[in-house]
Amino acid sequence: MLLHQQFVRIAKKHAKKPAVIDKTTGKTVDYSTALIGALILSSKFQKYDKGFIGIMIPTSAGCALASVGALMSGRIPVMINYSTGAEANAKYAQKKCKFRTIIASKALLEKINCPIIDGMVMIEDIMAGVTTGDKLKAALKSKLPVNMILNNIHKGDENDNAAILFTSGSEKDPKAVPLTHRNIISNIENFGGYVKITESDIILSNLVFYHIFGLTVNLWVPFYYGMTMVTYANPLDFQAISNIAREEKPTLMVGTPSFFWGYLQKSEPGDYKTLRLMVAGADKCPDALREGYMKKHGVTLLEGYGATETSPVISVNSHEFNRPGSTGKVIPNVQVRIENFETGEECKTREVGKILVKGDSVMNGYYDDPKLTAEVLSDGWYNTGDMGFFDEDNYLWHAGRFKRFTKVGGEMVSLVKVENILEKLLPEGVSCCVVEVSDDKKGSVIVATVTKEVNKTEILRKMLDELPIIALPRQFVVIKELPMMATGKIDFRSVTKMVREIMSVSNPGQ
Repeated sequence: MLLHQQFVRIAKKHAKKPAVIDKTTGKTVDYSTALIGALILSSKFQKYDKGFIGIMIPTSAGCALASVGALMSGRIPVMINYSTGAEANAKYAQKKCKFRTIIASKALLEKINCPIIDGMVMIEDIMAGVTTGDKLKAALKSKLPVNMILNNIHKGDENDNAAILFTSGSEKDPKAVPLTHRNIISNIENFGGYVKITESDIILSNLVFYHIFGLTVNLWVPFYYGMTMVTYANPLDFQAISNIAREEKPTLMVGTPSFFWGYLQKSEPGDYKTLRLMVAGADKCPDALREGYMKKHGVTLLEGYGATETSPVISVNSHEFNRPGSTGKVIPNVQVRIENFETGEECKTREVGKILVKGDSVMNGYYDDPKLTAEVLSDGWYNTGDMGFFDEDNYLWHAGRFKRFTKVGGEMVSLVKVENILEKLLPEGVSCCVVEVSDDKKGSVIVATVTKEVNKTEILRKMLDELPIIALPRQFVVIKELPMMATGKIDFRSVTKMVREIMSVSNPGQ
């Protein structure tokens, strides 16, 4: 089965049901109209090069249908990050995947001050060029029986690529991740079945489609099951998202903890009360955030875990099996192995090791990068680069990135653990990030960055109650605003670079 074929079946089955309630444009598109729209776009895309086609449109009915239309035309959507460095990202994608055409939005480019680059085609111009004949032809085609429509669009194989996404690049340059129809569909079925998603659910699609969390859960999950998706172009417009939740009464919503904090602060009590499933992922979910949603909206915020390379869901808490603090149980048909980072043997219960993942939702490898692929994939097992452990009841716990562990005096120290303890001791309103800076003479040094000056002596004294002396930060550096990724995660790469620069200025002789 292929994603665009499933969309056709669903659109025929639920013709008059709203497919997309687009809160940016104020338009509601039912499934029969969505099918006509996708068929029109598919025919328009035929004139562009075969292979990859870039998509750089905000979360909307337009972006959803352009993604479906691309697959129907036999092209593979390359989803481009427009939130930070849009121009550079678009050119990087073109160069990395060797393609030219990018379907972009004029309104978006104006809003983010991105110039039109070579190969860009505006979705607004494509739509303006749609004739009455085009509409009639697509409408007639949409009335055909399912099998005849499927014969009229690209067929392909489940192992064909369904999308190319780029990793966030918080540690290195973004990697191009091709995901097949089989990868994404297995994730939808295993995740959806586990948390009991049905066609009667309404999903608040607040995430960007160029991140795997948004592409799988906010775009393909609703189209796969025949749900209604409520889209809004800006996840950072916390007030608007909260108003939409109150008006449209969604039953499903996913997001990152930093977004959920924003929604919590800007919402009125009960705005999110209709949500039967609310899942936070992409970063650690703090207890205070869970408590906030329960208190203000009577909703249980569940935590999950995933990666771009695993399409994305690996594990998730459900209402039936929920252990706050953990990332839940591994979803069906996905295998997770915790491996000792020195011996390579499987870890015992509660022993922290590398998280390896195997299953149909795991990518086949990075695009055009066999060296990098060989580093993370071995015998079907994908090394997530994360550390974690299983508890006695098989809940998976995340202990941080492997890159966020450092060896000090022969001992492995978790920077995340140091950070968590430091966070609790900081005055209200002060954020922190703990990084490792290597020094040729002294080896690795643990450095704490804080957004305001703090009483270091007092804090270090209290940290000693919970940490060995080797794990304490050797230095505190003030960075008033910690650099963030578009997902709301802290950009460790930039923080480390800033710390190095600050330290080289303060210690020029070293």
